[in-house]
Amino acid sequence: MGAFFTKGRIALLTIFAVLVIDQVIKIIVKTTMYWHESIRIADWFYIYFTENNGMAFGMEIFGKLFLTSFRIVAVSVIGWFLYKFVQKGLKTGFIVCVSLILAGALGNIIDSLFYGLVFNESTHAQIASFMPAEGGYAPFLYGKVVDMFYFPIIETNWPSWMPFIGGEHFIFFSPIFNFADAAISCGIIALLLFYSKYLNDSYQIIKKS
Repeated sequence: MGAFFTKGRIALLTIFAVLVIDQVIKIIVKTTMYWHESIRIADWFYIYFTENNGMAFGMEIFGKLFLTSFRIVAVSVIGWFLYKFVQKGLKTGFIVCVSLILAGALGNIIDSLFYGLVFNESTHAQIASFMPAEGGYAPFLYGKVVDMFYFPIIETNWPSWMPFIGGEHFIFFSPIFNFADAAISCGIIALLLFYSKYLNDSYQIIKKS
């Protein structure tokens, strides 16, 4: 029972820490930067404010609602798995990895659920404000996910002699992401690198539950 509470506290602290850091960064960026404004930290690192509509296959209404609902269901399932892993006393590192994935997913769900209600629109000419008098930019479930980390580690042009892509601009690692995305990626990578054998054991635990 002592191990259950210890591992449970570690899981909750991990989730809480990721959520707080993620939301603080997003709120600061959202309320201090114009949409698509960029701050150069280094040649290979920028704070670039953009937002992800989260639309599935370009569908403007059903796609967004479906994606947000799917995320909620997925987080609920991961949360149930995490509870079982803690209950069965699996390794602390494994539990931390799953907690990172859960926290990252929750962080982006918060944006989708509430940001449309509590912020007005971010544009090239307007910085968003929190709880504007005129109301938010979208109804519940239709908020946009805030992204800001951009790492163009290599930016160059393909050699002109290369077929099909010669002379075209090339950026290595062009995705723009947020802290929640990073938590999900770190959790998944760590699981695969250090706990791949443990994944099968966890699957057996789930089957028996």
